[in-house]
Amino acid sequence: MVSKSNSSRRRASVDGTPAWTDPSCPVARTLDLVGDRWSLLIVRDAMDGARSFTDFQQRTGIARNILTDRLRRLVERGVLDRQTAESGKRQVYSLTPAGRDLFTVVVALRQWGERHAFSPGEDHSVLVDATGQPIPPLKPVAANGAAADVETTSVRKH
Repeated sequence: MVSKSNSSRRRASVDGTPAWTDPSCPVARTLDLVGDRWSLLIVRDAMDGARSFTDFQQRTGIARNILTDRLRRLVERGVLDRQTAESGKRQVYSLTPAGRDLFTVVVALRQWGERHAFSPGEDHSVLVDATGQPIPPLKPVAANGAAADVETTSVRKH
């Protein structure tokens, strides 16, 4: 699944639209949109019920200026929606359909972390389904249902 990256970096082009790190690579574009630590932790917390600036700040410990920037970017990029709370005093955030689509990405990161970022037997949180059972490991499959991995896949450029 490795693709060749061009030498450009994400920046605004002359007309203000984003310039992509690797314009033809979906992985690179995704990382350009949500690939920093804080953005993914904000998305994770939104999936877990965080709605207000204070919710995100308390759960992540992120500095206020960085949180302000990441929330703004996630709204601009269509990952979060921002609305004024019923009280009219603060903003509340919710996942857009695009933000909800990141669930599989967050689960994959979580499961990778469970396998590789903890010592055997070390305590960590566990994602469970509605019945309280742990979510089974995600496993990519080919069109025929067979297991897919780095040995059985390739990237086709259009």
